[in-house]
Amino acid sequence: MTIDKATVRKVAKLARIREDEGRLESLASELSGIMDWIDQLNEVDTNGVEPMTSAVAARLPMRDDIVTDGGDPEEILANAPAARNGFFVVPKVVE
Repeated sequence: MTIDKATVRKVAKLARIREDEGRLESLASELSGIMDWIDQLNEVDTNGVEPMTSAVAARLPMRDDIVTDGGDPEEILANAPAARNGFFVVPKVVE
């Protein structure tokens, strides 16, 4: 896919990027190279390839989901700078 100066100018305007007129030709050739590379990638057969989130096949260790604290509110609130009626007191953040 070939990108010309007019397309680069239009994309720059849409993206609100100011580019010098002399730089548009080099940007057009760079973007054309990127689009050619994307066309090459589209030719690769990916049928049957599982999507992946990482290049390393690793599984997270599983553990039982059990509560380890929280049974003693007084002990937890003892660490709070301020507490009232069993709740943390925080500064008001609404303006």
